[in-house]
Amino acid sequence: MNFKQRIHGVLAPVITPFNKNLSPAPERFIARCKWLLTQNCGLAVFGTNSEANSLSVNERIELLDALLAADINPERVMPGTGCCALTDTVRLTEHAVKAGCAGVLMLPPFYYKNVSEEGLYRYFSEVIERVGDSRLRIYLYHIPPIAVVGITPGLVERLLKKYPTAVAGMKDSSGNWENTKMMLDAFGKSGFDVFAGSESFLLANMKNGGAGCISATANVNPAAIDKLYREWRNPDAETQQQELDVVRKTVGQYEMIPALKAVMAHYSNDPDWATVRPPLIELSKGQVKDVIDGLEKIDFKMPAI
Repeated sequence: MNFKQRIHGVLAPVITPFNKNLSPAPERFIARCKWLLTQNCGLAVFGTNSEANSLSVNERIELLDALLAADINPERVMPGTGCCALTDTVRLTEHAVKAGCAGVLMLPPFYYKNVSEEGLYRYFSEVIERVGDSRLRIYLYHIPPIAVVGITPGLVERLLKKYPTAVAGMKDSSGNWENTKMMLDAFGKSGFDVFAGSESFLLANMKNGGAGCISATANVNPAAIDKLYREWRNPDAETQQQELDVVRKTVGQYEMIPALKAVMAHYSNDPDWATVRPPLIELSKGQVKDVIDGLEKIDFKMPAI
């Protein structure tokens, strides 16, 4: 692998299948990832919509190993490795780097709120130093609506100054386009890759030099999102963006993770896909009907699922 090459494009925070006893289901996970790859979608496994923080460190490692044993190309994989415990983050990150993954998506330590920029800098610095591998590529994960603890421009600037190779980019899931554009304007020209956290911002992100998007709805609509990523300069790009927004609004009218799993259960004809780990709960029958009826109204398809 050429470790100077960055991963760009559309990635899905791959939803994690569970058995009835709530244990992970590796075979279905592998099949899901292989299907996404056929749709030109990269694999941001163990992201928010993967229920990553409901998985143990050992479970994440075992699932990643299962993927690689199934000949999934690690250059298309960006595992989430950010945990509240420094040592857990280091362990997951080391494992991903040694496996040859293209990069890691790293949450800040999010349990303690109102922590200082200095504290966050020390955390990320400690991870980089402990991993101690020139192949490491970190994509900082900014998701203040859930984590509350965020990634500031000052923190990015400090990290890039000290670790210009290891700190490769970020995913901005703030839901605020102005924040994404601020990061692009401040750091995009220096090779810092900015991924939008939703395909709703994909066209704007590409027009401003972004790297693509890492989006929940890529789990179910990957090919159409990838099409806009590749065709954002085309005259019909605005129309494509509007069509993507309709799908996202339809799926996201209820809580996103159980909604994604409900869509997957319906289109794969596999009801076990609806299983989520507590404290999440599945959608009600009425909610599932609302989502599926909405998708059928716009003639939504999941080909070859």
